[in-house]
Amino acid sequence: MKFTLKKPCKNCPFRTDIEFYLGAERAEEIADAVTRLDQTFACHETTVPDDEDDLEMMVTENSQHCAGVLIMLEKMEQPNQMMRISERLGFYDRTKLDMDAPVFDDDEQFIEAYQ
Repeated sequence: MKFTLKKPCKNCPFRTDIEFYLGAERAEEIADAVTRLDQTFACHETTVPDDEDDLEMMVTENSQHCAGVLIMLEKMEQPNQMMRISERLGFYDRTKLDMDAPVFDDDEQFIEAYQ
C-alpha cells in the first residue's frame, strides 16, 4: 500500500464537511483498527471489487492509504505502526499532508459523527 495521498478524497468518510453514511458499528470497527490494532485503511477510490464478492473491496499494489485516516492520526499525535515504518523507510512524509483539510480531530469525534 502506498502512502502518498496528501488530502482526503471528495467522498472520504473522515471528512467533516460532507454527509457520508457509514453506520456506528462500522465507524467503531474502522477507528479501532487504525488506532488500537495498528492496521492500515485503504482509500476506497484505490481499491478494486473482489472477483468472488462484489461487496468486498480488495487492496492492490497501487492502493493508497486513506489520507483522511493519516491526517486524523497525525492530529491525534498517534501515527500507527505502518505509518511509522513507512516514514522511516521514506515511503511516507507526514509534512506533505494537508493538515487544514476538513478531517475529524480524533477517533471519538469520528465515531460520534456516525451514531
